[in-house]
Amino acid sequence: MIEVKNLSKRYGNKLAVDNISFSAGESEILGFLGPNGAGKSTTMNILTGYLSSSGGQALINGVDILEEPVTAKKDIGYLPELPPLYLDMTVNEYLNFVYGLKKCKLPKKSHLGEICSLVKITDVQNRVIRNLSKGYRQRVGLAQALVGNPKVLILDEPTVGLDPKQIIEIRTLIKKLGKNHTVILSSHILSEVQAVCDRVVVIDKGKLVANDTADNLSRSLSADHKLTVQIEGPSKEVQALLSAIPDMVEVHVNRNVDKTVTEYELNAKEGADIRREVFKRMAARNYPILLMRSSELTLEEIFLKLTTGDFYGNTDNGGTK
Repeated sequence: MIEVKNLSKRYGNKLAVDNISFSAGESEILGFLGPNGAGKSTTMNILTGYLSSSGGQALINGVDILEEPVTAKKDIGYLPELPPLYLDMTVNEYLNFVYGLKKCKLPKKSHLGEICSLVKITDVQNRVIRNLSKGYRQRVGLAQALVGNPKVLILDEPTVGLDPKQIIEIRTLIKKLGKNHTVILSSHILSEVQAVCDRVVVIDKGKLVANDTADNLSRSLSADHKLTVQIEGPSKEVQALLSAIPDMVEVHVNRNVDKTVTEYELNAKEGADIRREVFKRMAARNYPILLMRSSELTLEEIFLKLTTGDFYGNTDNGGTK
């Protein structure tokens, strides 16, 4: 649905976006990440037709946004960081205005009614937008992006400034939208990206540095393959059982949590997943596993590692090295 090919954008002598390529398929939620000044906003503005590129292509459902902007934009719903709301209008007036602006051909009453129900703003349809809470304004912003039922949704910081309950509600809504739309989600809340997105693209200094799932990036960037477990049972016997697991390299006793529970650090061969075997062997002896934690990197740690110069992805094939 979205295909970016060798995209570049130059401002005078500054290359803001440097020959990046990535894609997002149908019903995929793609996390788009980058530090401030990385070229992320520039790329999103090119994708939505707000800016022209200096080189390369941005295709929306096979249509070049630069060559055929009107056709391409029909398939795009865009929610910028600051929703484009007219505060003196009621929600109904605003959505009717957007409907006309987009020259939507769908049955107006039922279409707008479905959108309001989906984003849960039916109960505020007749209220002036100025008087709505930040959370409801964000929902109205999402509603305008959905007018016309576009195939692609581009959401820039959709949960910024919201309280925890509102964040969870918007996150749940985005996951629901991802079942029928291609979604590009830009956010500085990396736990949100990890919870919602199928794949992440990271750019830094205008270059693509990663394009993969968070799990694959974590495995490829982790320096070791350790597992920390806390198990209730006789320490020597548990250690012997763990040491006998295939692909186990080393079992190290970290500490005694209490009289019956010991913490172990398990180091397995690269690429080996020993979690199921650990569970089976402990369950067979009725030794409860009270904690199991992987040493693989969180998305926050991945982001920091990718954007501090320690690691760069292979932009030729979209993978990592």
